[in-house]
Amino acid sequence: MKVWIKKYSGFLIFLLLFVGCNELEVKEHKTNQRLTQYVNPFIGTDGPGNTYPGATVPFGMVQLSPDIGIPGWDRIAGYYYQDSIITGFSHLHLTGTGAGDLCDILVMPTNSKSSKRIKENNFKPFSKFDHKQETAFPGYYSVNLLDYDITAEMTATKHVGVHRYTFPKDKKSSIHVDLGYAINWDKPTGWFIDVVNDSTLQGYRMSTGWARNQKVYFEMQFSKPFESYEINEVDKSKIVLQYNIKQEEAITVKTGLSSVSSKAAGKAIVIEADSSFDTIKTTAENAWERELQKVEITSDNQNKKTIFYTMMYQSMLAPTLYGDINGDYKAANDANGKYKKGKDTIATAIDFVRYDTFSLWDTFRAAHPLYTILHQEKIPDIVKSLLAHYKETDILPVWSMQGSETNMMMGYHAVPVIVDAYFKGFKFNVNLAYEACKASAMVRGRKIGVYQELGYVPVDEEHENWSVSKTMEYAYDDWCIAMFAKDLGKEKDYHYFLKRSESWKNLYNTKNSWLQPKHTSGAFVTPFVPKEYSPYYCESNAWQYYWFVPQDINGLISKTGGKDRFEQKLDSMFSYFPEPEDKLPLFSTGMIGQYAHGNEPSHHVAYLYNHINKPAKTQKLIRQILEEQYKNEPNGHCGNEDCGQMSSWYIFNSLGFYPVNPAQGVYDLGIPLFKEAKIKVNGDKFFSIKTENFGNENNVVKQVSLNGEVLQRAFITHKEIMNGGVLIFTMTSDIEQANENPLQAAEVNKIY
Repeated sequence: MKVWIKKYSGFLIFLLLFVGCNELEVKEHKTNQRLTQYVNPFIGTDGPGNTYPGATVPFGMVQLSPDIGIPGWDRIAGYYYQDSIITGFSHLHLTGTGAGDLCDILVMPTNSKSSKRIKENNFKPFSKFDHKQETAFPGYYSVNLLDYDITAEMTATKHVGVHRYTFPKDKKSSIHVDLGYAINWDKPTGWFIDVVNDSTLQGYRMSTGWARNQKVYFEMQFSKPFESYEINEVDKSKIVLQYNIKQEEAITVKTGLSSVSSKAAGKAIVIEADSSFDTIKTTAENAWERELQKVEITSDNQNKKTIFYTMMYQSMLAPTLYGDINGDYKAANDANGKYKKGKDTIATAIDFVRYDTFSLWDTFRAAHPLYTILHQEKIPDIVKSLLAHYKETDILPVWSMQGSETNMMMGYHAVPVIVDAYFKGFKFNVNLAYEACKASAMVRGRKIGVYQELGYVPVDEEHENWSVSKTMEYAYDDWCIAMFAKDLGKEKDYHYFLKRSESWKNLYNTKNSWLQPKHTSGAFVTPFVPKEYSPYYCESNAWQYYWFVPQDINGLISKTGGKDRFEQKLDSMFSYFPEPEDKLPLFSTGMIGQYAHGNEPSHHVAYLYNHINKPAKTQKLIRQILEEQYKNEPNGHCGNEDCGQMSSWYIFNSLGFYPVNPAQGVYDLGIPLFKEAKIKVNGDKFFSIKTENFGNENNVVKQVSLNGEVLQRAFITHKEIMNGGVLIFTMTSDIEQANENPLQAAEVNKIY
């Protein structure tokens, strides 16, 4: 065998290269333009978006991106477009959140051209930069560090961040590796650097913050051996590698990551990054191109096209890969004291890929339903990752990252993700999944125990009590469990959780037609001002949370006083603007009246007009939000992008439909933004969305047909999309025509 390999090694190399090239091949569109060039990673890096522009691959472990180095809300993702300095490039970042974690393992190249230091970034090396000398596209980021005349480039594989620094001639050139660097909520608790040889470092960084017990192991390989090094003698958290650059020269740095060991991190470099920087960059870009080609839109508007494909790109920045190449990962073993403090358990994902970064309060609404269409191959892995967290901690995750439960936000929103996947036919351990859903709904913590006893969450003195929001979101999750139980023949559980799903009614004040906080005694809290942002509503007010009953919209309409009264209240929602003296919180952005598109509780509200036979009002609002709240500019998001939720909302709505109830298997019809779109589904099938009479003046929908049949309903099903076919929206400028045919809404308590 050894002789054969030696004899035919040339042929094998050719064959491997040929296969590799085929794997990198992507479809060229009729315009011969790659879709990656329509992605603008800077959208959301200014304003409230909190996105990062750096290099990553779809759902990858590594997010190699520039860090300004100065803390603050605007720099939660490490980068802020309005800033003018860069303090380095770290390997892990959150996308579009309000949580100041990560930014682990900072790398910064320097030389003798500058030694400036400032207090604001804790006196670390930095350089000025200019956006005119900065580039970003999927899988790649570059910038000129002006103070050093160094060009910094970044690319990535799934587990490896790859840097390339082009240095000018300078005898005192250096690369700084800083494990003590931390901003915002993050705090390092331990670190280790081992100089393996003159071109390899190994080590780890442990930290705590929003997510506790974070551990990142690394191996870092340098294409040019360093001549000497210095380790910070104070705390040994930083090493400076020294080079004598005799002429312009590029040094490539490959950093493999793992939650388990430096050995595993080094193995990732061998398997994923054993090639040149440019080859890795091309591979990363082609990975993005393949994902973007799952949806092809027809549009002459370049800005809208850029927004659409950037939203597709941003929808794939989370969840993130957590397991190593062999499936190993640090188990989520510190969430509830199940394991001894300080003792890690290494788990192995046997038949799945382990993901984390689950911002479920945000993403259960649109991002996860979108994945069931565009990323079907990943759904079993995502569900099994949620179930792995359950097996390790006895509860499904609420908001998990880096193998740690943050307990941020509320609900048990892994439940709708799992239930939706179950009814859409994805394969996983159903018995374990049901056990996990039920167990997560029966814990005593997070006010779930008192919710079970009283039928609502009462107010208390706790900061951010969120009593109304918790009641409503627990009730929705309970409906999902009821549907799951019913399908499994668990009749007792079905009736129990169906009853719990009506708990929102216990907070309904018939005297003023509001969902209002209650004391334990059952008395409503007074005084009560619906537009106030009080501790009883999660990042919202009574206006914004009134509408979150996706499991029983007809019941909410009835409680409100019927369709006419419901319409009046909806109209007020979108026309009752805050007064100049009103105090609006940080998250109250993207306002249309009391509607706040910058925060998730509002995301389904415009579709409620569909349920009172006023679809033209839904269409008008959807088009307004698409046009006004998303821009092709750094300040292009009206609120936190939130790990794919804001971008997924755009994708769904620009295609013409949206999952108002994210676990029912149906999508309410809206209004498409483009003349035509094609979604690749189930292999070689396509689901096409076309518009007749497309034009700016025709801004409402006269009728919708599916595969030649005019629909008498205001929704399509997931199964219909996955079967492929053609959905045609016939447009008109006549609002009366749009409203003249009452359309059937999806039935309550039915999964489609």
